[in-house]
Order: sequence, then C-alpha cells, then structure tokens
Amino acid sequence: MLTISSKNANRRHVHDRIRKKIQGTPERPRLNVYRSLNHIYVQVIDDMSGATLVSANSAEGEKGARKTGGNLAAAKSVGKTVAERAKAKGISKVVFDRGGYIYHGRVKALADAAREAGLQF
Repeated sequence: MLTISSKNANRRHVHDRIRKKIQGTPERPRLNVYRSLNHIYVQVIDDMSGATLVSANSAEGEKGARKTGGNLAAAKSVGKTVAERAKAKGISKVVFDRGGYIYHGRVKALADAAREAGLQF
C-alpha cells in the first residue's frame, strides 16, 4: 500500500495516474488546471511538441482590477478568458486535465465557463 504524506503529494500521485491516460496532441491539446489557495492557472498544452499554446490565470491584470483567485467568480472568468484565447488561435477541441483535483467547485466552474465560451471537451 502506498502511503502519501500530504494532501498535495496525494494530488500529484492522482495527477500522475491521470497523465498516463491522457495526452495533448496538435489537433486536440490538453487543458491543464492548477489551483492554488489564492489563484487558479490554466494552460492549453501540446504534449507532442512540449509547447504551451495558450494560458490564463487569475493573477493577470493590474492589482486593483483583478479578482481574488480563490473564488468561483475568478474561476469562471479564467475559464472564459482561456476559451477566448484558444478560439483566437484556432483551437476548439481540448482534452480536460483536472490536475488531480476533484471535479468540483472552482475546477468545475472553470470547465463550465470554458464550455460556454465555445471550447469542446
């Protein structure tokens, strides 16, 4: 039996297991989510070339104008932003990589906002 010492180490273990099953291609890149206590970060990655095609996060913008990243409103905003940037680059279909996080709360809000803005996954 594997004993994991911390919550983040457990998440990394789950993420490694997920990454064995999914991979981003040029036709269908991977939408990766990283969630910290204060912010949420998203990247659209082509794993074949190892390149980040599009990224967005809740820490962008001027300090007074940006929202706190630790809430649903910021996650929805980031999801919409990454979808708009991906569509501008000609990306409409992605593979969703939840990063080992439970598909709930901020991760779900980000995914739903990206779907509403036109990304398919």
